[in-house]
Amino acid sequence: MAEQMRVAVGQFQQATHEILTFAKQMGCSGVLLNTPSLPGERRWEYGDLRRLRQQVEGYGLRLEALENTPNRFYESAMLGLPDRDEAIENYCATIRAVGQAEIPILGFHWMPNSVWRSSRIAPGRGGALCTAFNAAEVDGDRLTHGRVYPEAEMWANYTYFLTAIVPVAEEAGVHLALHPDDPPVPSLGGVARLARSFDGFKKAMEVVPSPNLGLDFCMGCWSEMRGGAGVLDALEYFGSRGKIFYVHFRDVQGTAENFQECFLGEGNVNVVEAMRTLKKADFTGFFIDDHVPHMVDDTNWGHRGRALATGYIQGLLNAVMALG
Repeated sequence: MAEQMRVAVGQFQQATHEILTFAKQMGCSGVLLNTPSLPGERRWEYGDLRRLRQQVEGYGLRLEALENTPNRFYESAMLGLPDRDEAIENYCATIRAVGQAEIPILGFHWMPNSVWRSSRIAPGRGGALCTAFNAAEVDGDRLTHGRVYPEAEMWANYTYFLTAIVPVAEEAGVHLALHPDDPPVPSLGGVARLARSFDGFKKAMEVVPSPNLGLDFCMGCWSEMRGGAGVLDALEYFGSRGKIFYVHFRDVQGTAENFQECFLGEGNVNVVEAMRTLKKADFTGFFIDDHVPHMVDDTNWGHRGRALATGYIQGLLNAVMALG
């Protein structure tokens, strides 16, 4: 039976009884784990990954993907440091282990200094707490890695990395999903950001062409890029080419230099049209909620915000599939 669009729960580090039960109660297909809490200083091992998948499947769910290894696994590769070949060798071993454990997707990013925010308690609708970024409130010029890493150098490092790992992913049956830069600005901390625009993503997919290389389409990050302009075009372009493996279905208000995350339906993107566009593009992957506003009396990991977002996505998906 062919895969269909579906809704999962994402962005947890551990597959606990509470999280897996929550996912099952909401009627989700499975879970995505982000930087899962597994042993290993430089790589993951097959046995640990297999046990993780079996734990998820024990609740009648599927382990849809793993999003991100720890940065330390491949930071040397991102920055082109002397030990990058050793890091890449270990990363390839991780890919093989992921494939052997029958986990279909491994997400990755190209941000050595990770996601930046200027606030995690910006007031949203009804006083909900949201994350926000304002370039004027952060020291974006402070070097996070000792020197400036210009764009050409970061592209060379990316190409070197992809040239090594893509053939391994193809052989292992693993799909590699690239996450956008967040925020998608030219540089932060002296390190150039590559996955920050349509052209950047097009290039990122073409340096080592492969059906096993695609996108973790974070709609929130794409919304940040141009205040929502171009999101539907990007969904159509990459979706119709089979390059979107899964979607972070979230949104923001504002643009890359100054934005705030928000509830679905009040951001830059017409979320109904986004879902319709993916259907027309024959997308057959899964959606997760990703970041959500923190609601009144919410738990640390946001049961209420996540339940609202997940229900919203499920409603949109069911309506679009029914109406055609």
